[in-house]
Amino acid sequence: MAAFLYRMGRLAFRRRWTVALVWAAVLAAVGLAGMTAPEAEEEPFSMPGIESQEAFDLMEERFPGAAADGATARVVFVSPNGEKVTATENKEAVEAAIAELGDGTQVASTVDPYESGAVSEDGSTAYTTVTYKVDAAGLTDASRSHLEESLEHARDSGLTVEAGGDAMEDMGGPSGTAEAIGVSVAAVVLLITFGSLAAAGLPLLTALIGVGISLFAITALAGPLGLADTTSTVAIMLGLAVGIDYALFIVSRYREERAKGRTAQEAVALATGTAGSAVVFAGLTVVIALVGLSVVGIPMLTEMGLGAAGAVVVGVLIALTLVPAFLGFWPNAILTRKDRKARRAGGTPRETRKVNGGARWASFVLRRPLPVLLAAVAGLGALALPMTDLQLGMPGDEAKSTETTQRRAYDALAEGFGPGFNGPLTVVVDAKDADDPKAAAETVSERIGGTEGVVSVSPAQFNESGDTAVFSVVPTTAPTGQETKDLVNTIRGDRPGIESEAGATFEVTGTTAMNIDVSEKVQSALVPYLLVVVGLAVILLLVVFRSILIPLKAAAGFLLSVLASLGAVVVVFQQGHGADLLGVETTGPIMSLMPIFLVGIVFGLAMDYEVFLVSRMREAYVHGERPAQAVTSGFRHSARVVVAAALIMIAVFSGFIGDSDAMIKMIGFGLASAVLLDAFVVRMAIVPAVLALLGERAWWLPKWLDRILPRVDVEGEALTRPADPEAEPAEKNLART
Repeated sequence: MAAFLYRMGRLAFRRRWTVALVWAAVLAAVGLAGMTAPEAEEEPFSMPGIESQEAFDLMEERFPGAAADGATARVVFVSPNGEKVTATENKEAVEAAIAELGDGTQVASTVDPYESGAVSEDGSTAYTTVTYKVDAAGLTDASRSHLEESLEHARDSGLTVEAGGDAMEDMGGPSGTAEAIGVSVAAVVLLITFGSLAAAGLPLLTALIGVGISLFAITALAGPLGLADTTSTVAIMLGLAVGIDYALFIVSRYREERAKGRTAQEAVALATGTAGSAVVFAGLTVVIALVGLSVVGIPMLTEMGLGAAGAVVVGVLIALTLVPAFLGFWPNAILTRKDRKARRAGGTPRETRKVNGGARWASFVLRRPLPVLLAAVAGLGALALPMTDLQLGMPGDEAKSTETTQRRAYDALAEGFGPGFNGPLTVVVDAKDADDPKAAAETVSERIGGTEGVVSVSPAQFNESGDTAVFSVVPTTAPTGQETKDLVNTIRGDRPGIESEAGATFEVTGTTAMNIDVSEKVQSALVPYLLVVVGLAVILLLVVFRSILIPLKAAAGFLLSVLASLGAVVVVFQQGHGADLLGVETTGPIMSLMPIFLVGIVFGLAMDYEVFLVSRMREAYVHGERPAQAVTSGFRHSARVVVAAALIMIAVFSGFIGDSDAMIKMIGFGLASAVLLDAFVVRMAIVPAVLALLGERAWWLPKWLDRILPRVDVEGEALTRPADPEAEPAEKNLART
């Protein structure tokens, strides 16, 4: 591996114009394809294999043209100053608003609250549901503007008018603010790390090229494959983070080799052969973790994982080819100011052997490994404890800011009709084989209506064939409450008796039931996903480090960091400690997809640091250093770069904490805290402490296994370093430019 990448780096250096033009052509080609691709029609969210999805599919089949997944807007009218919405003047204003709402070109129907009984008992609140012919993604700007204007006209009458539902969601693409923050902070970190504008700018430039290629490619494929917007968002997030980091490691090793007196071409080749090998295997671990998301069986997660994996592959290829080519264009501009000055003066380059902060920290840990290990594990364990109280769900309008109309509509409905009104259950009765479909639906309705925890049941609505009925069930408790989950399980548990009595089958769906089913599916898939991803990564690390204990230690450290980060998410977003500092106004259950999403992304990124840090230790060990010396050498050469890489990722992810959406805020906080804990506690404290305690045993591998495993030579042991007669003239020429 190292020898192959060595030759690749040298070839990219020599043929830098060809490499640069090829990548420019790739960027132009995918850019053209992306800009001319037809706009993708976003597929509705689906979750195969759960009851609520099956019921949803049945509704679409039996109610053709009814758009079971059509967007809805629930508009709430609250009378002023203790008046009633049934008063003549207020009633006229409400009916006028409903008439205006129904005039939209994409509106399928509106409901008169006075005819449907959608007025609260105290008469202070009424609501109407506006149903559209298309889903939320299909709503045009004109339809959204019409909805907003209708609400404003209704407010002019003196009523308090708010609206919720998916029709009110902002369907615009990402603003780019988070990415801009991440790139800005990354630029500062790189400038401090390298002390050179060129060295800081090169990783940013190559990362942006990689992100551009990935984004255009996803845009071009979005139509044929039906990719969601989240696919490109995650690809940008990870492509930017790993693209900067991978280029950072190549450039850092290049500067190190130049400081030893090597020519630019030889330094590029060695940097690609050694640091490039670590980049390849670090990228593989990220790809394994992301592609492994397909194990969960959620189409949206699969799309996100594959899209982000593609962005990571592009980042690896650019780091191995375009970065060496750019180093060929500016071989000396990347160096420190002192080195550039020394070269202009004809001086001898200096090799940095001084004891830096990384070496001093490693020495500190090596002197007292057990206390450091115990303190780190205890700290992460304490952070992970709140995980035992983890509650999964899908936060809705109740998690939004009180400044939004969706949150105010949610609160008004809860106050006027009870907390369960915001999360009704939808029951679909399949009476196709029943002797009397209407009697069967009535029996199901009465039995469910008599269940403890049910406030009311709406009249059943039949399809044109009269063989399928749908009705709503309003619980007494809030949509995200444990009591509501228990109610859904109770209704489903009583199903055999109810179906036997009615002579028809039924299923429970709706947003609340869907969220419950999604949470249960994700929880059941988490362990198999971990086994697949961690198992494959352990095998990969076994090949890389030729050690049994180091891959196991890497996996254990990752589990500690990810559990601790999930515990931090629970503390802030579920328990509310420190929530005000992040602008979280309402706490509640953690987003269902958060744990598995966090595990997938953080596992890959955590293994990045493991590979970069420990591969440098193994390189020193293979070249004759004692285990303790190898740890110190690894930290002397890699600690500063790993810290910079971690800070860059933390900056990229932290930019999303400022988002107004609670779920995006949660994802940003979770990823940033996970990288912080993994890089600075696990890799910087636990790793050297464990290696110090293990000593020679850390690198032990049974002889029979050593014979079986392929040799990939990440540490570059096989590289020969003869003087290259062709390199020196080129170096002299480049130095003068």
